Formats: sequence, structure tokens, C-alpha cells
Amino acid sequence: MSRTPKTAGTHDEVIIVSACLAGIRCRWDGKDSLNDEIRKLVAEGKAIPVCPEELGGLPTPRPPSEIIGGSGQDVLDQRASVHNKFGADVTKEFIKGAKRALKIAEKARARKAILKIRSTSCGLGEIYDGTFSHKLKRGDGVTAAIFLRAGIEVIAQD
Repeated sequence: MSRTPKTAGTHDEVIIVSACLAGIRCRWDGKDSLNDEIRKLVAEGKAIPVCPEELGGLPTPRPPSEIIGGSGQDVLDQRASVHNKFGADVTKEFIKGAKRALKIAEKARARKAILKIRSTSCGLGEIYDGTFSHKLKRGDGVTAAIFLRAGIEVIAQD
């Protein structure tokens, strides 16, 4: 799956990737989601790994978090929030991390990002539904949403 906003321009060589896909153990559970092709892109200097949740100040490992009441777009518009499974509101950290990931993308002049599927930060097209029951709903994660708004093409890792 890929979505390109209408405002997207030409694509530079460097892309942004979810750090967990590059083999960095930054997922909520302290694990990675290694994709050998993405790790190779990073090793070749063609991709920059980012973990928006760590950039937002959340530790690894950390309790899983889901968007309550909408999608990443709604979080950015203050119509939804992000809470961890214990009920703590981590919306500020998710927005802060998304903004920092966007700054990295802008400094690198990246026009494309490959992000982790279903992630509350990085998911594209579908994310967990906010009930912590492993059910999915349509929508994008917070970082995917901010990238799309900035004109960055977002590609789901699968």
C-alpha cells in the first residue's frame, strides 16, 4: 500500500524508514521488526531510520498505545488521543515524536517514507482500534498522518 498526497513533488534518493524495520530494537516490546531490504538501504546510506515514539520521549520497552476516538489525523487535529494500555495519555509524546520525525525528513529532503504497518505512530491505512483487543480499524498513525500532510509519500512496509 502506498499513498502520495497531491502536494508531493519530486523524490530525492534518501527515504525515511521506521527504525524497527532496520533492526533497531525500539518497538513497544523492546523487539525489532527487521526487514532485510530496509536494513540494507540504511547500511547503504539510502535510508534514515526514525522511531517517533522514542523521539517523543517514550522509553523502550513501553506499554502498548492505541489511538482512542479516531486516527492519526484526528490526533493532530485534537479530536482524538493516544493512551497506553494502562490508561495514561501519551498524546503529547506521539505528536512530539511525529514532529521530530518530520523535521528529520525535511532536513534530509526525503520525499518518501516506508513505515511499520498497523503502528499507532507509523501505520498506513489501518491501525489498532483503541480497545487493545488486536482489532483493526481504518486510519493512519500519527507520524504517517503528519508525513502525508507535509507531502511525503508514505509506503506501508508490506
